[in-house]
Amino acid sequence: MQDILDEICATMNDRSERGQVANYIPQLACVDPNQFGISVALPDGQVFSAGDANTLFSIQSISKLFTLTIALGKLGDAVWSRVGREPSGDPFNSIVQLEHESGKPRNPFINAGAIAIVDSIMMGHQPKETLAEILQFVRFIANDNSIGIDEKVAQSELLTGDRNASLAHFMASFGRFKNPVDCVLGTYFHHCSISMSCQQLAQAGLFLVSDGVNSSTGIRVVSAQRARRINSLMLMCGHYDGSGEFAYRVGLPGKSGVGGGILAVAPGKASIAVWSPGLDSIGNSKLGTEALELLVQHTGWSVFGH
Repeated sequence: MQDILDEICATMNDRSERGQVANYIPQLACVDPNQFGISVALPDGQVFSAGDANTLFSIQSISKLFTLTIALGKLGDAVWSRVGREPSGDPFNSIVQLEHESGKPRNPFINAGAIAIVDSIMMGHQPKETLAEILQFVRFIANDNSIGIDEKVAQSELLTGDRNASLAHFMASFGRFKNPVDCVLGTYFHHCSISMSCQQLAQAGLFLVSDGVNSSTGIRVVSAQRARRINSLMLMCGHYDGSGEFAYRVGLPGKSGVGGGILAVAPGKASIAVWSPGLDSIGNSKLGTEALELLVQHTGWSVFGH
């Protein structure tokens, strides 16, 4: 495995076309695009890494996977009265569909859906309390108490978050919010600003590899059925309107973020985290996707057959 990762890393380092960093969040616009990291965490506790796998980056929308898991734990299937389970086919920050569908977001991984998920888990608590709960959960599943929030990125998002504020107020206009919109948005911007390395992220995904149990710690995080359902949502919706392309090229459940990270799950085999800040035209890591495609070619881990 180490040889495979070293080879992939060398291939990625030679690429001249690296995509564009997310320039609409000022703090992300200053990240050096020439970085690449990859980590593979196996159920037996082994972790293999190459490149900048220990460098912290903003996980952004990958955090939506963790807030969805928390919401399912608190509300069970009642979550689906708030958000749908279908691919959107629209950009991650589109407002068009919300109008047609009475303020109910298409799935929990587009921005509107993730904002609705935050509203559902707050339950009248203050943003600080909700954020502490989210952070505690991420530290728990990654088995790493050093994970924190990048306050500079959070502030950067607050200052440039007009589109997300529009989505939230639009949903609230349909009577779909239970908490003050500004409290929900503050919580959302901060959980998107959680900072992790590839190694930490790969370990955080282990519970989705082994039917809801983090095998390296032996702790059950969710039921086997819930783990399978979360994986299915990642496969269908985890890359926004590029989810079909990612399934076609990589063939694994995955969740991307505009910080350049991707968490992918090979059920029964491994949790994989890649990071390269340059994005493709849809907003997914360009080199991260290419690296996962190569990894699957080497390992035969695609969920669609060997």
